[in-house]
Amino acid sequence: MVKIRLRRMGAKKRPFYRVVVADSRAPRDGKFLDEIGYYDPTRDPAVVKIDAEKAIRWIQHGAQPTDTARSLLRQAGVLRQLHELKRSAPHESQG
Repeated sequence: MVKIRLRRMGAKKRPFYRVVVADSRAPRDGKFLDEIGYYDPTRDPAVVKIDAEKAIRWIQHGAQPTDTARSLLRQAGVLRQLHELKRSAPHESQG
């Protein structure tokens, strides 16, 4: 399964995270498919920057965000945009 999750970067005691799309079996800081943003919790307030178009495209193709990544996507407004896209899309007739 493909996951949207955090990849730890930065120095010891100075964490910095990249939000990446990776296979769920890959190591936390290992191979990833795409980088869609970053998160810096050391700043005040914490900095969250996510490419909404990439994130929405990956979610539409089945990528599952982890709990923390879902929280960051919500903060960045990506989940709201995804919800609006789903609501505005014309419903296909079933038959």
